[in-house]
Amino acid sequence: MTSPETSPSTTLTTLINVRRGAEAIDFYTRAFGAAILSRMDAPDGSVVAHLSIGNGSFWLADESAPHQNFSPETLGGSTTRMVMITDDPHAAFDRAIAAGASSICPIRDEEYGWRIGRVVDPFGHHWEIGKPL
Repeated sequence: MTSPETSPSTTLTTLINVRRGAEAIDFYTRAFGAAILSRMDAPDGSVVAHLSIGNGSFWLADESAPHQNFSPETLGGSTTRMVMITDDPHAAFDRAIAAGASSICPIRDEEYGWRIGRVVDPFGHHWEIGKPL
């Protein structure tokens, strides 16, 4: 058994699959202020990138049917939602809409103690944008 002092460091992140990876990277930088930590462009035009927003990060890759990695556009919906916690949900929400996202639910105060709203990006991924009250 390992002790907390000797246990290996572990990080959990997500990888979202999209169509048009280069366009998605552009969207996430405009909509959410994402920074590109790394980017690999293949000769066929497909992209894999590691992006950060604030203190969090996620990976993005063009979908690949041979590897059973499908985008929400192919699946007809997404199996996950991204959750972005920010000090100013209204500003983040408005920036995402201005960049091309669509509103699913506007920012509002929920009875369970969150100010939150939801957008869907042009690639089919849903983003919860909010903060605890």
